[in-house]
Amino acid sequence: MTPIKIFLAKPRYQFWILQICGWLGYFALNFSAMLADGKPWHYVYYSLSVSGIGLVVTSFLRLGYRGVWNLPTSRMAMVAAAMLIVAEIVDTKLYTEVLFRFCDDCRPSNIWGYIWYFASRLYVLLSWSGLYFGIKLARQLQQQKEASLKAQAMAHEAQLKMLRYQLNPHFLFNTLNAISTLVLDNRNSVANRMIGSLSAFLRYSLDSDPVQRVSLAQEIDATNLYLGIEQLRFGDRLKVTTNISIDARQALVPSLILQPLIENSIKHAVAKRESGGALEIEAHRDGADLHIVLRDDGPGGNDLAETRTSRGVGLANTRERLRVLYGDAQEFHTANRQPHGFEVFVKLPFERAPATDETSVRT
Repeated sequence: MTPIKIFLAKPRYQFWILQICGWLGYFALNFSAMLADGKPWHYVYYSLSVSGIGLVVTSFLRLGYRGVWNLPTSRMAMVAAAMLIVAEIVDTKLYTEVLFRFCDDCRPSNIWGYIWYFASRLYVLLSWSGLYFGIKLARQLQQQKEASLKAQAMAHEAQLKMLRYQLNPHFLFNTLNAISTLVLDNRNSVANRMIGSLSAFLRYSLDSDPVQRVSLAQEIDATNLYLGIEQLRFGDRLKVTTNISIDARQALVPSLILQPLIENSIKHAVAKRESGGALEIEAHRDGADLHIVLRDDGPGGNDLAETRTSRGVGLANTRERLRVLYGDAQEFHTANRQPHGFEVFVKLPFERAPATDETSVRT
């Protein structure tokens, strides 16, 4: 931000800019009215004087208004009105003193003339006061709005982080349990490789910001880190097929959004079956939307679907993350496949990220 913008951004500097410009405008109007009325050019000193009086009086009046700003509304209005009357008496006194020096014929012959001068100057100070309070109120409302938006953003970010980090202990428990089983089975070399893969995945997980989004290509790379752990665990029992279109690879998605879905499928479709199971990850662009589908060939069934949808930590967590991030612009559906299996469908608004890969992935 340039020094001029910093200067203009400060309220006290904004006030003086508006104050000086406003009274310069008043001077121009007053002097032009004098000339139009046939007054000589030396009346410029009169216009400068009355404008200067207005600038000084309203500057002091501002100090008083600032002092009562935080009072209750009714009390502030009464005190501000009293200040305005006092300021108007002083302003009218100074104004008439200057006026009578330039115009002997302008001295009133009765009290009504002075009342007229008082009322005309009161109109000026009332207009200034209305502008002052209007601008100050508008600035306060803007500050409150910004504070509210900031608080909402902080709460939004905290909720997303809570949802993302809630998954880490769940996933970590399952993986450590698998490593423990490998050690008990004397498969130490496989356990060591799994620990290395787990370290790489957790490093990525902890380094990634749950509020930020990544390209689907990066998300697939992170998913492959997780699948590498599970491949060591299940070997040939786990079969994975990915079909990601070129456009879909460049789409922005929440970081680590696929891992809990894949973990859920592995738990139900692979881990509990001696023959293992197959997973299919598919993603493509459909107009303004990104469609992601995860399928498995597990047993399915109504009871299993209910368990996955209502009790599964991964599914419930992912559904909530998408709701917080996208609101009604997203869709998240689960369904049984025929004759068996389970499917998760995710629809997100398509937003393009810098392309990192120009080829479709199918393994």
